[in-house]
Amino acid sequence: MTEQDPVLLSRAGAVATVTINRPHRKNAIDLATWDGLLDAFREVERADDVRVVVVTGAGGEFSAGADLSADGGEHPLTRMHRLNDVALALNEIAKPTIAKVDGVAVGAGWNLALGCDLVVATERARFSQIFARRGLSLDFGGSWLLPRLVGMQQAKRLALRAEMIGADEARELGLVTWVRPADELDSFVDSLAAELAGLPPVALSLSKKLLEEGSTRTLREALEGEARAQTVNFATEDAPAAFEAFLRKTEVKYTGRWAVR
Repeated sequence: MTEQDPVLLSRAGAVATVTINRPHRKNAIDLATWDGLLDAFREVERADDVRVVVVTGAGGEFSAGADLSADGGEHPLTRMHRLNDVALALNEIAKPTIAKVDGVAVGAGWNLALGCDLVVATERARFSQIFARRGLSLDFGGSWLLPRLVGMQQAKRLALRAEMIGADEARELGLVTWVRPADELDSFVDSLAAELAGLPPVALSLSKKLLEEGSTRTLREALEGEARAQTVNFATEDAPAAFEAFLRKTEVKYTGRWAVR
């Protein structure tokens, strides 16, 4: 990738950062950018040495959503399927994902952030399900994400009014995990990503999947899923190493490697 590409993928140890790189358009997402996001999400999911993925935007903005001025002449349903592929690829990343949000995150841009496991925003970040004010309905998973995160009434409020809300209100609603001053955003996300990258990768991946599936399962099904997941954990080097470190009061380096040969 070059600095002119609409999506940049960078690495710092076990942390991969996916950056929407269209600051001249407030990182509005055109067709080439959707394709770049799809490629980047699939690449980081396949990379065994990537343990955490950060998603952000260049130039002090997260994303102004889909670039409606650049449809490329595609049939609308074809274009929507392209967006759906990106949303699914993000959801299917088994590693922890962090949205690092500064500036605006609206429409599909906000739902891109909500599709991540954790959202860190600056105090000046602003959010909107802007669709209704563009004559559109929710997309990029908004109809699935919002009710799960805030309940049906607040989801309808955000979708139907299409209002702009600030970072503090988004945090109160449960749509932002942390709010930090702009000059602390990078260091906070770097520290958070490093912390997650140092934890057992298989266990984190399994917990993420269990939580995502839990809302549609009975308690019996959830318990059975937990039992299967723990069996997998016991077959890695990490669970025995963590137990030994606990007994010896030493640090442990998690590898995610299988102990069973």
